[in-house]
Amino acid sequence: MALPPEKASELKQIIHQQLTKMDVHSRIREVLAETIHEELPPQHQQLSQEDLMKALTRRGIIDDVMKELNFVTDINDKEITSTPKPTTHFVDRQAAMLKKTNIDPTRRYLYLQVLGGKAFLEHLQEPEPLPGQICSTLTLCLHFRNQRFRSKPVPCACEPDFSDGFLLEVYKESLDTSGETTLVASYFLEWRSVLCAENRITNVAVELLGVGTESKVSVGILNIRLEMYPKLNKTLSQEIVTTQFSLERQKTAEKERLFLVYAKQWWREYLQIRTSHNTRLVKIFAQDENGINRPVCSYVKPLRAGRLLDTPRQAARFVSVLGYERAPIIGGGNSKQEQWCTLLAFLCRNKGDCEDHANLLCSLLLGFGLEAFVCVGTKAKGVPHTWVMTYGIDGIITFWESLTGHRYIHNPIKPDDPPIVEQPKPLYPYRTIGCVFNHHKFLANCQPTDAVEVCSFDLHDESKWKPMSSEAIKSVCSPGATTALPPFPPLCASSVDAAVTSNELELQLRMLVVEHRKDLGLSTVWDDQLSYLLSPALAAYELERTTGVSSGNEEFQDAIRRAVPDGHTFKGFPIHFVHRNARRAFAACLRSPFCDEILCCRGDQVRHAVRVRVFTYPESACAVWIMFACKYRSVL
Repeated sequence: MALPPEKASELKQIIHQQLTKMDVHSRIREVLAETIHEELPPQHQQLSQEDLMKALTRRGIIDDVMKELNFVTDINDKEITSTPKPTTHFVDRQAAMLKKTNIDPTRRYLYLQVLGGKAFLEHLQEPEPLPGQICSTLTLCLHFRNQRFRSKPVPCACEPDFSDGFLLEVYKESLDTSGETTLVASYFLEWRSVLCAENRITNVAVELLGVGTESKVSVGILNIRLEMYPKLNKTLSQEIVTTQFSLERQKTAEKERLFLVYAKQWWREYLQIRTSHNTRLVKIFAQDENGINRPVCSYVKPLRAGRLLDTPRQAARFVSVLGYERAPIIGGGNSKQEQWCTLLAFLCRNKGDCEDHANLLCSLLLGFGLEAFVCVGTKAKGVPHTWVMTYGIDGIITFWESLTGHRYIHNPIKPDDPPIVEQPKPLYPYRTIGCVFNHHKFLANCQPTDAVEVCSFDLHDESKWKPMSSEAIKSVCSPGATTALPPFPPLCASSVDAAVTSNELELQLRMLVVEHRKDLGLSTVWDDQLSYLLSPALAAYELERTTGVSSGNEEFQDAIRRAVPDGHTFKGFPIHFVHRNARRAFAACLRSPFCDEILCCRGDQVRHAVRVRVFTYPESACAVWIMFACKYRSVL
């Protein structure tokens, strides 16, 4: 089929750009000179086109060019099957090149194209990377109607070279689901403005504001193009779209106003019960990363993990391996910056404060059918803290520490019992509790004391727990109640290959050990069999962290005894991390005197072993177990 003139010209331009990029012209000139000089006699210094093609083919240049030129058919010319594959994120590396994707004519798509950025100044304060050091990058994370996307990283610059395209399904019901990451900005994009664009394309310049204490400071501008696929049968008028937006804003503002009026009245009633209630941690609103005050109940929602997590305890383990980081604060002192991240911001960072962990764990436990609540209170020395509580159908109260995955059964102390009666000793670190909440309940502790150890958790007793109206909470926190409520994204499967990552970390650690011992004037001999025998122990450690059950220790002990000859001594040191940085892990190991003793071991027939086991979880979170070991002949 002949191409239209404009298509032919466009195709020629693409081929010319690719040939220039490969520097094919200079390579042809080199081949031409060599062929004339070496293969033709002096009296015949003319080369035919056929001779030149043979010379280029012989040197592999023709094959290289054909490999680089990947021709694809236009979307409109492509035959579409009745069961198209799920839409995927694709990168628009060259605007002129057509990309392979699957378009279902029965569905509606929104094509979001990032055309670049401006005025990104945050990175200017960072020092220039040293030669060989990896530079900082910027990445865009998108969540649209249960779909998750991530752009390719681009180097930090004042005008970052964002050139990604995202094909978003408007009618989509479901989703098949080493360095430091910093949240630069969070923005909720109103995409429906494209519905009134005459040519189904609209360009938007989005100003991104910072997070936390910098939520009023501009960090950059994104130039975005929105395009609807296939073309709309009927374009809405600008007036209809503007009116719809205005009505939604008015409805949201009225609901938020009514809830604020109710919350103030409820708080006045709570203070009238006991004046000391004014000092209790009863938190009705919390600021998100953009500095917007939201009801705390809006941060929790039943969240199903699909096939990614199988049990509530596995969910607790997953949340615990997400990094812990307090919100940054400008200036000194012990004050804590107020910032509860929305779920997407938390997952994109892969780290957050205790509130972020508790909200996610509570949402997952609700998704597993448990009656879960986020608890707001204090730990030792009055440090504010949040954790999760589940209310069993048999009345058993279980505390879940979201930062560690530990579980504690609450057995309250009864102060009215005589001294002869033995009281339970609390194993949990919590001291006081001010309130509990989930997606449709909020209850404040109105008992004479807010000490956790004597607290009754009969949430149905309004003389002990003052509830908020569930209808008032639903009016601003239920899904779709307000347009200002960020939707909950689905969890993404891990992109980390556990076996490959384990091998890479192990090789890096071996090199670090060899260098460390070499600096001490010691040689290193590795025992590969002993290293392999350490694997069951690492698997058992992770299983115990997840289930609380220890197993397999007998087999491990038996294998080690067989591997260590009589008269030899074995020493092992296991350690756990939630990152995949080998140098950082090795530095932490050296701070332990037990590990240092193994790594610096001197003696007769010294053999060393190291084993790394990476356990992957959703969102590419990892639990990394490392064990260093050595065996040597005991010399008296």
